[in-house]
Amino acid sequence: MQVLITGGAGLLGSRLARKLLELGTLADAEGRQRPISRICLLDVVPAAGFSDPRIDIVTGDISDQETIRKVLTPETQSIFHLAAIVSGQAEAEFDLGMRINFDATRLILEQARKNGNRPRVVFTSSVAVFGGDLPAVVPDTHVLTPQSSYGAQKVMGELLVNDYSRKNFIDGRALRMPTVCVRPGAPNKAASSFASGIIREPLNGQEAVCPVAPETPMWLLSPGYAIEGLIHGHDVDGSLFGSSRALSLPGLATNVKEMVDALERVAGADVVKRIKWQPDPAIIRIVNSWPGNFDTARANAMGFKHDRNFDEVIRAYLSDELEGRKPAA
Repeated sequence: MQVLITGGAGLLGSRLARKLLELGTLADAEGRQRPISRICLLDVVPAAGFSDPRIDIVTGDISDQETIRKVLTPETQSIFHLAAIVSGQAEAEFDLGMRINFDATRLILEQARKNGNRPRVVFTSSVAVFGGDLPAVVPDTHVLTPQSSYGAQKVMGELLVNDYSRKNFIDGRALRMPTVCVRPGAPNKAASSFASGIIREPLNGQEAVCPVAPETPMWLLSPGYAIEGLIHGHDVDGSLFGSSRALSLPGLATNVKEMVDALERVAGADVVKRIKWQPDPAIIRIVNSWPGNFDTARANAMGFKHDRNFDEVIRAYLSDELEGRKPAA
């Protein structure tokens, strides 16, 4: 099995690669578990921290046809397309968002079609595909009316994955990811970046700014369950998706106040005092266009899992990133 991961230097890409190395196998076109012989990590910066000989680190632009032709060969049986320009940046830089989020996705799918081996393709979509007048609980089948350029670009990616699968060019799966939280590292330009920041920074002894109101709904998934969902989404039988290859993954329905309350339960009131509430109209507009709860009956029936509560998410961060140490005083 040869695997391509775009966005391979990022949080999900690098963690996915490490998990695949640990597991050692993935499902092939017939659904049989096969040993992984090569994982190509493609990103604009080199992925770090790998010494396994099965890892091939490539730097390049995913919207460059020659780069894609080199890394996506007829021997590539599995593609995890994770690379994207995140929500806030895609809104501010329209041309860049279209080039990376839409043009590059079509380029990857076209190369897979030319290769002629019908690889399994996992495309990370987003809850941002929904927007506007939404029901309290959003079903998979709800009309797609994104209220951001990022959401529109993800919708177009979903449609491509669906049609290329219908034509049997690929065996695709478009997984609508909840906001992944708590992310380690530095903040990024995603509108949802604050969701990790208001937990991560206080736990590390730093102040954090929350740009949205306490009652703002959130649909969350921890990094651990996100990686589990990507692998499960790859290995599950594609016929189970039916006529739509797009699927909303299960997540934890909560709001910002409940997240902060969980932080206080786990880490104490002094840690919570490091959060400063400073409304940002641009962030509020984007985040408030996203739904906060989903009907994930399809995903549940297919065996996808999620976190039970936000206390559990925080404790997982403490265990994985702070190695069980107490939060900074």
